[in-house]
Amino acid sequence: MVDERSTVILGSGPAGYTAALYAARANLRPLLVKGLEAGGQLMLTTDVENYPGFPDGILGPELMDAFEKQAARFETDIVAQSVTRVDLSDRPFGVWAGDLEWQARTLILATGASARWLGVPGEETLRGRGVSACATCDGFFFRDRALVVVGGGDTAMEEATFLTKFASTVTIVHRRDEFRASKIMQERVLSNPKIRVTWDTVVEEIVGDSAVTAVRLRNVATGATSEHPTDGVFVAIGHTPNTDLVKGQLELTDSGYVLVQEPTTKTSVPGVFAAGDVTDLIYRQAVTAAGQGCKAAIDAERFLEEQAHGTG
Repeated sequence: MVDERSTVILGSGPAGYTAALYAARANLRPLLVKGLEAGGQLMLTTDVENYPGFPDGILGPELMDAFEKQAARFETDIVAQSVTRVDLSDRPFGVWAGDLEWQARTLILATGASARWLGVPGEETLRGRGVSACATCDGFFFRDRALVVVGGGDTAMEEATFLTKFASTVTIVHRRDEFRASKIMQERVLSNPKIRVTWDTVVEEIVGDSAVTAVRLRNVATGATSEHPTDGVFVAIGHTPNTDLVKGQLELTDSGYVLVQEPTTKTSVPGVFAAGDVTDLIYRQAVTAAGQGCKAAIDAERFLEEQAHGTG
């Protein structure tokens, strides 16, 4: 017999766990399918100092462990599986993970977004030790340091500009001879005395043992290689929303993010709600994701109440 639930939550970052906490306290007996790489992008962050309530900071994985324990305390059922398929064509919705199957009267999508990485040697081993994809998360730790930002779009311009609040210098490494960012963002960067630009260049390797010490660069026009000393590398080449499960079933933005009916978390399918980085290409913060998770659980609870009273 297929297990039917009032609410099934997909994803185990701040949005998913917060949705589970609120849904559980509303007696919805939620099921959270956390995926095999649980915890979201905070699992890649060492020190988190901008999440409210932790005056001395907290490690990213430790924070996510606390999120999970709090959700479980209120009897959220947590399954360590990755969802392989969903069917949103009819309610209750079908959710499959391996040989497990559930039916969901409401579904909360909190599958997040994945930072795009360079895929060069040293990047993965030094992630969290000088390699980051979030300046607002980690920039504070690089006060008076020399930093590198990789990218040429608006995200890279924003990251570089933000980092000048802390860094001694910021070098933008861009593979082309012009930025693709908006003109106003380009002007802001190019007029900033702390920012330098290395054009027509790619990062071939991130160098360091216990922490980043340099990047190995290659000029794509001449083929010449060089080593550039740096204390940190911020990869700013965009994010990919984790929406493969719902493509063709939910309305998405041109960038692939789930489209929600602001200020709610309602999607194009009644009974399906979305929260966190899977909807958010602007803020991408743990605290904003948690807030959206709260909204999604309340939206799901109200939807179920309306259905029960025949008003949905």
